[in-house]
Amino acid sequence: MRWQGRRGSGNIEDRRGMGRAGAGGIGIVGMLAVLAFGYFFGIDISPVVRELDQGQPQANAPLSERDQQYGQFVSVVLADTEEVWAAILPQQAGRDYADPRLVLYSGVVQSACGGASAAMGPFYCPNDQKIYLDTDFFDLMAQKMGAGGDFAYAYVIAHEVGHHVQNLVGTLGQVNAARGRMDEARSNRLSVLTELQADCYAGIWARQADQRFGTLEEGDLQEAARAAHAVGDDVIQSNAGRTPMPDSFTHGSAEQRQEWLMRGYRSGDMRQCDTFSQAGL
Repeated sequence: MRWQGRRGSGNIEDRRGMGRAGAGGIGIVGMLAVLAFGYFFGIDISPVVRELDQGQPQANAPLSERDQQYGQFVSVVLADTEEVWAAILPQQAGRDYADPRLVLYSGVVQSACGGASAAMGPFYCPNDQKIYLDTDFFDLMAQKMGAGGDFAYAYVIAHEVGHHVQNLVGTLGQVNAARGRMDEARSNRLSVLTELQADCYAGIWARQADQRFGTLEEGDLQEAARAAHAVGDDVIQSNAGRTPMPDSFTHGSAEQRQEWLMRGYRSGDMRQCDTFSQAGL
């Protein structure tokens, strides 16, 4: 992925080093509270975070050179999403785009949706229109999930920006209201459709970023596809030693996530990302 030397976003809040902690720092009770919080549409990686650092919190730890590079990378990718969606949303949805802010944190974080830990993976909070990301997640993708690579990491950011787009057009509000009236199985199904649409929006971003900035290099789409596969509910459940149970899926299967990512990339059209009508809703 070509990203060096380009504009970074001014919408970054870097809270890393403000009391770093491993994902285990909040304990199992805190982790379960995070997983139960209905607003979080992040990537639930809790079955694979058990091998994350269990160290004690360290106040005001300095950022490593790798942390600093990740911060620069995230800033450039976020800037790219700002330019792409500022053009696409008025054209395709008749709405102006409002930039989200992206919070970089380490271990645990407070948001307008409540407290969260790195165990939840990256997430978007509609209450404050912010994306929350612990950049250690990128190392986890590479080392434990077989999904490393800068464009794979960019896909993760673009997916969360996709949730912001859903919030701006009103989709998230409708979904959250509807899920509150449903049983668990139907609520999970609606969550899956929401996540797959965000994947599709990430694909639209990938197409536009390549056209505008020449972002893609050989193998980049394969990196993103591997990442989409790695965060499929069936893959995560299988890696945790459980039999995949479709009724419990909240993000979609590996095949579905790859399919909708590529649908967005091939079409570049938000209308082709209507997962809800495809499901008969």
